[in-house]
Amino acid sequence: MRTLLTWFFHACFFMGLSAQVVLHEQVCFPEEIPAGGYSGITWLGDDRYAVVSDNSPHPGFFTFHIDIDSTGMIRSVKNLGFTGHTDPGRDQEGIAWFAPDSTLFISDETHNQVRELRLDATPTGRQLPLPKVFEGASRNYGMEALTYQSATHRFWTTSESTLPGDGPQTTATNGVRNRLRLLAFDDSLQLEGQYLYEMEEVHPLVPAQTFVCGVSALTALDDGRLLVLERDAAIPESKIGAMANCRIYMVRPTPCHRLREDVELVAQTPLSKTLVAEWTTSIGLLDFSFANYEGMCLGPKLPDGGQVILLVADSQNQYAGVLSDWFRTLVIY
Repeated sequence: MRTLLTWFFHACFFMGLSAQVVLHEQVCFPEEIPAGGYSGITWLGDDRYAVVSDNSPHPGFFTFHIDIDSTGMIRSVKNLGFTGHTDPGRDQEGIAWFAPDSTLFISDETHNQVRELRLDATPTGRQLPLPKVFEGASRNYGMEALTYQSATHRFWTTSESTLPGDGPQTTATNGVRNRLRLLAFDDSLQLEGQYLYEMEEVHPLVPAQTFVCGVSALTALDDGRLLVLERDAAIPESKIGAMANCRIYMVRPTPCHRLREDVELVAQTPLSKTLVAEWTTSIGLLDFSFANYEGMCLGPKLPDGGQVILLVADSQNQYAGVLSDWFRTLVIY
């Protein structure tokens, strides 16, 4: 009996299979983890994870030790230090461990790049060759989500919101659904294909002075399926009543879904998707659970066969002393 679990979800996946998904409570470790804008995470093996912050003074990454028990619950998180380069800081949003070369790829929203770093944080000079349409990506809604899967030899990345050439972006009031180009690259960093992904329409529960909406993270599974984290947050001027909504969907991109590089998205059919898990956090007079989850990655497999997925939230350096650097896991069976 798993007494520490919050919700159980039953999702009908593809090929007629069903799966049970367990979402654990979020946890934080303020004495161990420095305040940050943690926006991306990737598994390095064993209990070590590389984590990027979008407000680091220099390009680079933290190494965290994350202890996960046999149910998939996070027991502790410890900061093992920051590895950085002397270049000026970038808006680092996603990170992926590239096992074939033992390097890291990091997505950068400031320059709309996905470039490769060695483990000492020095650039190798290589980057993913993004299609020309991505050159116009909005600075605050540019390259965000990033993942790599050794079993399928594929990188996956996308912009956070709709590219300017592909239509309007979701706002708190326009009822528009973001339409994104999921990009797949092979081990030689060549573009394998583009795939259309459409987000859900959002309905903010509070009047929003600040509103954000987009795909903040991707995680590739070893069977070719892809987890997509849709996140929207509405924050009123007083901050009390702020809400953050997260939904994780599963898609299975196949060659028949590929788009031509120069195709317009208006008349295209998006990938079919299945809801895996969803939750909402908030700020209230006695509730400070608000968590803007921006990082997600594959973790270990449990003794009972469950696949752990880790998530990390961006607290904007523990904004106003109210927000926390939250972590949580879900387990897919």
